[in-house]
Amino acid sequence: MSRLEIAEHSSARAYEMAGLKASNMDMAMIYDSFTITVLLTMEALGLCGRGEGKDFVKNQRTAPGGEFPMNTNGGGLSYCHPGMYGIFLLIEATRQLRGGLGDRQAPNVNTAVCHGTGGVLSSGATVVLSNQKPD
Repeated sequence: MSRLEIAEHSSARAYEMAGLKASNMDMAMIYDSFTITVLLTMEALGLCGRGEGKDFVKNQRTAPGGEFPMNTNGGGLSYCHPGMYGIFLLIEATRQLRGGLGDRQAPNVNTAVCHGTGGVLSSGATVVLSNQKPD
């Protein structure tokens, strides 16, 4: 339970299909059923190394106005958790990439990685979105 292999596999395929890497991502929308789910998912998506999730979020890095926006709609833990939360990840990422969200608009966002986790951390899906045309 210290590693989300399914997220490692799905994100590797998503990055490959998009022709991008985790280091190219400007923001993340991550299913957050529990705090630990977010930390494990960030590590599995390659946004930070294994065991580095807690340090990745230090000093409000992923908070509004932070250098790496994450779950800009508040996430499932503080916004809402209807059960099938994954669609809200895609909606918020799309809104951020389109721009015009006023006070909650993340600056300079061109790429986003979205990941939903299901089951007992046993299934997952990763989508990479961009507002830029591929090379």
